[in-house]
Amino acid sequence: MTRLLRIGIAACAAAALLTAQAAWAQTVDGPKVEWKLGAWGKPRAFTSGVELLAKHVAERTGGKFTITIGYGTFGGEKELLDILSAGGLQITHMCSSYHPDKHPGYTALDLPFLPLPDFDTQWAVYDAFHAHPYIVQELGKWNAMLYSSNPLPQYEFIGKGKPPRTLADFRGMRVRAIGGIGSAMKNIGAIPTSVTATEVYTSLERGTVDAASFPTTYSHAAYKLHEIGNWYTTNLAPGTVSCPTVINRNAWSQLPPQYQKLVTEIRPKVKEALVEAYRKADEKNLPLFKRKLTFITYSAAELAEFRKAGAQPVWDAWVAETSAKGVPAKELLDLILQSAAKAQKK
Repeated sequence: MTRLLRIGIAACAAAALLTAQAAWAQTVDGPKVEWKLGAWGKPRAFTSGVELLAKHVAERTGGKFTITIGYGTFGGEKELLDILSAGGLQITHMCSSYHPDKHPGYTALDLPFLPLPDFDTQWAVYDAFHAHPYIVQELGKWNAMLYSSNPLPQYEFIGKGKPPRTLADFRGMRVRAIGGIGSAMKNIGAIPTSVTATEVYTSLERGTVDAASFPTTYSHAAYKLHEIGNWYTTNLAPGTVSCPTVINRNAWSQLPPQYQKLVTEIRPKVKEALVEAYRKADEKNLPLFKRKLTFITYSAAELAEFRKAGAQPVWDAWVAETSAKGVPAKELLDLILQSAAKAQKK
C-alpha cells in the first residue's frame, strides 16, 4: 500500500468519524434520563414514529436522554396501560380495544365506518378528540396523558378456507375483529373475537379463528398472515382503531423543560414517519399478497349493505351503552363527526 493511499484511507476514516460524531452532537444539555417505552410485536411501520422519537432525543442530548423501546419485553398488550399507571413505564403504546372497560369514552374512536378517509382527516379528528376535557380526565385516571395519535390504515381481512366472496359468506365465520369493527362483523353474522395482535398468527394457523382483520397491509405482513392465509379483502374498509402513545404524567412533570421541548417538537414528524412507512409497506407487500392470496373485491351494493348494518346501528348502540356509564357519549361522537367534516372542507 502506498503512502498516498494510506493517507487517503485515513482521511476518509477521520471524515466518517467526524460525521458520526456530528450526528450524535449534543445540542441540548441536561441530566441523564432513561425512559422505557412499551410496545408489542416487532419493529414495523406502526413503530416508526416512536423509533423516530427515541432517535431524536438521543441525538439532540448527546445520549443523555434515552428511550428504550421494549417490543413485548415490558409487558403484554393488555398490561401496558396498567404498568404505565403504576410507574413501571414512562411512555407506552396502547390500544383501547384491548381494555375498553378502562376508558369507555375513548372507544368512540374505534367505532366502525367513521368518516376518516385519509390520514390528515384522522389526525385532525384525533387531535380534537384528545383535547376534550372528558377524554383528558379519562386517561388521567390511569396517570396517562396523550403524546401522539398514531393513525392506523383501514382494516382488511386475511383468512383461510373458503373465500367470502359475498358478505353472506361471513356468516358463522370466526373472525379476529376488535372494537367497533367486531360489532359491525357481528351484525352481518360473523363471530368476532378480540385476539391480541401477537396471538393472531397462532390462532389463524390452528384454526381458532378463520380470518383476522389488521391495518392493511403493513400489519398483516408484520405478523406474517399472508404466509398462512389464502384470501384477502381489498375494499371492505370497516374502520380502524385508535392505538395512541401515552406518557406517564409523573414522568412528564419530572422531565426537564428542555427535554419536554424535544419530545414535543418531534411530534408532527411522527405522523409523517408513519404515513411514509405505510406507503412503503404497501409497495412491498401488495405484490407479495398477489402472488399468494386470492384478492376479494366487493360490489358497491354489498358494501352499502355492510355499512347499513355496521355503521349507524353500532353507533347508536354504543351511545346508549356508554351513556349509561356516565360518559358524554353522544357529545364525543358528535365531536368526531363534526371534526371530520371540518377537516375535509379545508
